[in-house]
Amino acid sequence: MQSWGVMSRFSRRDTGKEPSKSGVIGLICAALGISREDDEHPDFLELTKAKFGIRVLRGGVLQSDYHTAQNIAIANSERRQDGTYKTKGTELSTRFYLADADFVAAIESDDRKLLERVHTALKNPVWQLFLGRKAFVPHLPPYVRDEFAIIAGSDLHTALGDGGVVERLCEAMPYKAFDKDQRLVIEDENGSEIRQDVPLSFAERRFTIRRVRTTFARTTGGEKGGSVS
Repeated sequence: MQSWGVMSRFSRRDTGKEPSKSGVIGLICAALGISREDDEHPDFLELTKAKFGIRVLRGGVLQSDYHTAQNIAIANSERRQDGTYKTKGTELSTRFYLADADFVAAIESDDRKLLERVHTALKNPVWQLFLGRKAFVPHLPPYVRDEFAIIAGSDLHTALGDGGVVERLCEAMPYKAFDKDQRLVIEDENGSEIRQDVPLSFAERRFTIRRVRTTFARTTGGEKGGSVS
């Protein structure tokens, strides 16, 4: 299960159809041990500048669950003498997530050392990794084998659109088949779609926009047809 909310407000928490740039950068920052308050960390800043792309191996199924939360802050509430703010007892919310989805995420950067640090950290993370929500931990290691981790002299669309990419990255048979028409969502300054998921500050929840374009790569999943590992 995974959830990649980009428009969540109040009691309704959405998820995108594929991982957001902010969600993946947040996962990488946890692996690197970069605090959410450290908006000026060089690796965080470079990751926000790097191009980001997704290949949707399996789109999965949209699901929702019902949550209650307690001691929720009330907007515009007055500050008490002890410095605290008035809260409400219980808040009800509906939260959406993807089930049985599988993706390949990639970042494009000229800084090879940064890519190497990211790959190393994903194999030995400083903090617990999760897929958009703390309850959703990866069921497979969130990295590929060393020999396929960094592709030199390529761009995102070429690397993710390669017909053999699935077979190279897969090791085990999946319990559900991958999609035959796999969506590619590539960051592109000339793309027609705008997404507000580039993090400026995780602590303050500030984000800016980027442009993406969507294409498709038709594949049968290769001879192995397995899960990404």
